[in-house]
Amino acid sequence: MQNALDDYVRYLIAERNASVHTVSNYRREIAQFMKFARERGVREWADVVPALLRQWLATLHAEGYVKASVVRRVSELRAFYAWMVRSDRVSANPVQAISAPRLPQRLPRPLNVGEVEALLDVPDPATPQGQRDRAMMELLYAGGLRVSELLALDVGALDLAQGQVRVFGKGAKERMVLIGEPAGRALRAYLEGSRRALLGASDQRTSALFLNRFGRRLSISMFTRSLGAYARAAGIERPITPHMLRHSFATHLLDGGADLRSVQELLGHESLGTTQIYTQVSQGHLRETIATSHPRAKR
Repeated sequence: MQNALDDYVRYLIAERNASVHTVSNYRREIAQFMKFARERGVREWADVVPALLRQWLATLHAEGYVKASVVRRVSELRAFYAWMVRSDRVSANPVQAISAPRLPQRLPRPLNVGEVEALLDVPDPATPQGQRDRAMMELLYAGGLRVSELLALDVGALDLAQGQVRVFGKGAKERMVLIGEPAGRALRAYLEGSRRALLGASDQRTSALFLNRFGRRLSISMFTRSLGAYARAAGIERPITPHMLRHSFATHLLDGGADLRSVQELLGHESLGTTQIYTQVSQGHLRETIATSHPRAKR
């Protein structure tokens, strides 16, 4: 059983170009199920039956796993079995016979325009960190990038003369992100100023665009912590994540009249259905506008 899991992890890395975080989750959580199955006498993946899977789900619930965690584990195991069927390691996918818990649809929580502007004004461009973080935040909001895409960028991905950035998204899918002049100015200032200073702290040369104080590629966790501090300084009381700037990008485009297909392409979504969730957020903005502005709605 372990050999099949090891081969699947190699497949995720080599052929699916999965992120380190994704690979770690799949390896750890499928291994947890494998341990559960072995403790009940199962020695081959082909011997797993739906009854055992239902027992496993009941155990997860009894141990207090939240629905989202259970759903993720079922999805991972279903994908693993689908790969084993394709590679002729098993003849059927038993996970297809069980149903994961249904999650309530949670709408994205974008920032409003005023909050975004307040957030972007916080980093101090007189410091290397502030100049770098301002450029990162401007680029996240201007282009709707995922934070993983942002921090994987190399300097060569920028074409500031054309106002565009080459991004590799999920599954190594390439797209061109268009940015406005404010983001372009922030990136030029960073490249000509603090990136050179940060790079000077390292004995090595790197193509990474955004660097930490040691001259190495900045981590997601470090940037997320900084963003939270900036949000508090901007007077935003709710927790803020980098992905909320991507949500804000999409919602503000739709509020401004952009069509859904264009937003889908800019976000790099494969399915239009994934993008459609933002129409509900945008409609919520319209309902709020009606409620506060229309004389009959006020009554």
